[in-house]
Amino acid sequence: MLRRRLNRLLGGDERRVDSRTIYVGHRSSSTTEAFIPPKFCDNRIVSSKYTVWNFLPKNLFEQFRRIANFYFLIIFLVQVIVDTPTSPVTSGLPLFFVITVTAIKQGYEDWLRHKADNEVNKYPVTVLEQGRKIRKESEKIKVGDVVEVEEDETFPCDLILLQSSRDDDTCFVTTASLDGESNHKTHYTVPDTEKDLESLNATIECEQPQPDLYNMCCLSLGPENLLLKGATLKNTQKICGVAVYTGMETKMALNYQGKSQKRSAVEKSINAFLLVYLCILVSKALVCTTLKYVWQSKPGQDEPWYNEKTQREKDTNLYLKMFTDFLSFMVLFNFIIPVSMYVTVEMQKFLGSFFITWDKDFFDPEIKEGALVNTSDLNEELGQVEYVFTDKTGTLTQNNMEFIECCIDGFQYKYRDANSELDGFCVTDGPHVDKKEELFLRALCLCHTVQVKESTKQSQGDGLIDQVDGFGVDGEVPRPPQEQRGFIASSPDEVALVKGAMRYGFTFLGLESKTMKILTRNNDVEMYELLHVLNFDPVRRRMSVIVRSKSGDTLLFCKGADSSIFPRVRQEEVERIRMNVERNATEGYRTLCVAYKYLSAEEYAQADAGLREARLALQDREEQLITIYNQVETGMSLIGATAVEDRLQEEAAETMEALQGAGIKVWVLTGDKMETAKSTCYACRLFQRNTELLELTVRTLDDGGRRREERLHELLLEYHKKAVQDAPPVKAATQDYGFIIDGATLSMVLNSSSESNSSRYKNLFLQICQNCASVLCCRMAPLQKAQIVKMVKNSKGSPITLSIGDGANDVSMILEAHVGIGIKGKEGRQAVRNSDYAIPKLKHLKKLLLAHGHLYYVRIAHLVQYFFYKNLCFILPQFLYQFFCGYSQQPLYDAAYLTMYNICFTSMPILAYSLLEQHICMEVLLDNSTLYREIAKNAMLRWGPFLYWTLLGVFHGLLFFFGVRYLFSNPALQDNGQVFGNWSYGTIVFTVLVFTLEANILTCRTLTLLALDTRHWTWINHFVIWGSLAFYMFFSFFWGGIIWPFLKQQRLYFVFANMLSSVSAWLVIILLILLSLLPEILLVVFRKPRGPHARQVELKHTLGLTHIICSLLTSLSLLSSPLLLSSLLYLCPRFTMLKRYMYQFNHLFSQWFVIVNGAHA
Repeated sequence: MLRRRLNRLLGGDERRVDSRTIYVGHRSSSTTEAFIPPKFCDNRIVSSKYTVWNFLPKNLFEQFRRIANFYFLIIFLVQVIVDTPTSPVTSGLPLFFVITVTAIKQGYEDWLRHKADNEVNKYPVTVLEQGRKIRKESEKIKVGDVVEVEEDETFPCDLILLQSSRDDDTCFVTTASLDGESNHKTHYTVPDTEKDLESLNATIECEQPQPDLYNMCCLSLGPENLLLKGATLKNTQKICGVAVYTGMETKMALNYQGKSQKRSAVEKSINAFLLVYLCILVSKALVCTTLKYVWQSKPGQDEPWYNEKTQREKDTNLYLKMFTDFLSFMVLFNFIIPVSMYVTVEMQKFLGSFFITWDKDFFDPEIKEGALVNTSDLNEELGQVEYVFTDKTGTLTQNNMEFIECCIDGFQYKYRDANSELDGFCVTDGPHVDKKEELFLRALCLCHTVQVKESTKQSQGDGLIDQVDGFGVDGEVPRPPQEQRGFIASSPDEVALVKGAMRYGFTFLGLESKTMKILTRNNDVEMYELLHVLNFDPVRRRMSVIVRSKSGDTLLFCKGADSSIFPRVRQEEVERIRMNVERNATEGYRTLCVAYKYLSAEEYAQADAGLREARLALQDREEQLITIYNQVETGMSLIGATAVEDRLQEEAAETMEALQGAGIKVWVLTGDKMETAKSTCYACRLFQRNTELLELTVRTLDDGGRRREERLHELLLEYHKKAVQDAPPVKAATQDYGFIIDGATLSMVLNSSSESNSSRYKNLFLQICQNCASVLCCRMAPLQKAQIVKMVKNSKGSPITLSIGDGANDVSMILEAHVGIGIKGKEGRQAVRNSDYAIPKLKHLKKLLLAHGHLYYVRIAHLVQYFFYKNLCFILPQFLYQFFCGYSQQPLYDAAYLTMYNICFTSMPILAYSLLEQHICMEVLLDNSTLYREIAKNAMLRWGPFLYWTLLGVFHGLLFFFGVRYLFSNPALQDNGQVFGNWSYGTIVFTVLVFTLEANILTCRTLTLLALDTRHWTWINHFVIWGSLAFYMFFSFFWGGIIWPFLKQQRLYFVFANMLSSVSAWLVIILLILLSLLPEILLVVFRKPRGPHARQVELKHTLGLTHIICSLLTSLSLLSSPLLLSSLLYLCPRFTMLKRYMYQFNHLFSQWFVIVNGAHA
């Protein structure tokens, strides 16, 4: 993209027009003028985000878009510039750690993308230059190069087919990585091209690069001559083609949606909460700054006798000093913004992603791989999905068509493996010799575009191999060696029909020099001359062939959808077939009707002349051909119908049903035909029997006999009235509607001739779709898939979207959605490489969303709310302390406590909780998909829960500060009269805070708070909870018990040890912990769980609460007794009285412990 912009700036694209001229082999057709080759982009593919040169500035820019990162950068700069109460290290080190870890993580992910790009760009290809074959890297191909591609190789760029090794100047291509179709498509060489490419001197005039995969505007050339990058050559030894579009100008690259930074809804909530706390911070600083100068305005307060101002302070500008004081208060209170939260969240996401990769249920024994996490930033988004956009081929289905049954003249024929009889007809004995039956089977063998490929020696031993789906035909009667061949076709259902005819004794042997050969059940070879093929198109929904038999009869065989065939045959024949067709359709099978017609010599001559003339037309070629097709395909006789099943992926229907039960709407976006996709939707239970389908396709637009745009407007208003305006308010009513749209109609909706109409059409279309249970979008180009996802993503309410697919054609929508899922299927790994998560099968999506997604969201929601809560508890006493220290910016806590609070003392327990908590077990989450609805729309991070946690933090902060202040009403806390100072005051407040916030049910609350919420206890929880408490005790003893030579002043020397020697301090600590826990305990006791598992949750709460109280009382007793005993023995002279108190105190706790343990038992 940068090179393209530079080219425009430097004049390289100043002559850019609507077409480009390409010189084949870089040889000019003019011999008199000097040849100057035009400049086009190279053949490099770039999917990475960073380069070596822009990584640092671009990554830093993206990271400092986060409010917290930008805020702490400002705070760090203030601490460096202004004389503040705390050191710049307290803000700089955590910020540096967060930025560094995030940059390394994102740099590694982009390095993987660079590695994938190099695999494509360095792939060796063969280029013909001056009569020699030269091997070069794919990225060095230029527009105009003649490239040679061999069988099973992918095309390195967009090529115009010049030469093929096949005698009929065709080649076969699979485009599975482009449009998801693994069937074989036929492409043709440019007519009248010289065989010797060395002497070929030609130019090609074609349009500038366009993203449309299915069209190409070029003089005398069409899409049948264009070989797209990413497609694979099949059943052709080699081809030669000239490069017309390269690199990022290929159709595949133009359908590639650039990779952007995805941000989760939780991160957006964090930013909103940060703004609230930032306002609280600014308010605190303003209040303290204002009150400081109000207090100092009183006589004697501004310059007391013990603190006279220096001359420099007297000369300082008042407003500058007020601003400096404001900044100092901002720095003093800045810990209310939890910078460590980002570190913890990053660690939680990174470590939590391993639970997906370690999940054994995601392991697929077929490919011997499990789930893959490419981006751990979106774990919680898996629990918030509202729309799922899924590909069909390879995702919902296996693309493996199987012939199920047929109906001939009203009689049903169903193939069974052995000795099955149906309608009085024995399969193993062969069909009853009947002209209609044989005519039907001949039609199946002749009316198709199937090609036969000689199988390898291995496949000859295994049986017939279908080149569309790769599966052999089971139960076949052994045929002669020349019949052991593979079938390839432009549609997988054609192979299924040919295989179905073979089961009843008619085998298609192949097409040679316009002659089709059939082997009958009597082992007679019949030969038919193929005269014309009337190709399938989505408007006609049928295809036909005109053949001539050895006897000279000219026949037209036609197959297509029932709605397309029934109006063109005699109605008395329809009634015998209709019932079977409707029954098969309701069972989810794809049905096709078969008809035939004898053509007289005059009819054929007229049709032949019309077809030849239409195919040579330069204008309106398609319209003229369709007119001739419709004229020929009339007055036919109906023979029968077929039923073909496209096998679904394992548990596809159950997965879709579970997603809909969770309140998730499923949209199917496919490049396949509407009939096939509709059958798949029925089979997956996305469309039910009572679902009324609202169809908006080219066929429905042409039904009205008016201009398409007028008809589009009319249908949109009609469907909007039905699905939106007249819909009852009950949500279940949306189950009655399903919506179907194709790519051509979608282009009209999104790109109307009038801008106002386009916006109106888009709004109507979106409202209709959102009121339908499921939506099917067929014949979609990859970029259209991304447009649909973007439209829904940006709609009202900004719903969370998820896209899932398995091919390169799905990459655009995978990148566009909030969450992209790649399937490790058979269509390459482009989708996997560009996805956020990759799973082996569609069935794994159910557990990924309903179990892992649910738990991830609940965990991180608690983590976020908890961090804001604990920092408010931490800094509120610091704010209140300013009212009692003359607003002098005196810190309440020691600098070591300020630095270690978030990093060491309170982070590990919540991190363990956010990784291991399972408030509901996974089995229950999978069995009851409705539980997913309870956390939908970011339910746990709305303003209501946020306000509750904020008020809880205010209550605890007030309780801690004023509870300790009540203790200090008499600062002589020991019997020897020793007075405790301000650092002892702050240490007691900090101890109560840490114990309440961090220990399990010791003398602490964090862990008690977590314990009240924790439902899934492991040894890791106990280790980090008890370990954090022990570390705090150990650190406080040694930090204040040793004289550290590198400290200029040691404020906490023996403060902590002296505090523990005071009985009053211990009583206040224990009492404050119990009072702070009281609201949570009452909430757990009186809160009635709701939902299908209320009883289970209530029992779990009761047992958990009992366990918590038992552990709390035991821990308090065990912790307090030894410390009190040791301190009293050592420090207190009146030992007898205090020993009696200690025994009474322990006796009281022991009685409580016995009572609660009895209740627990």
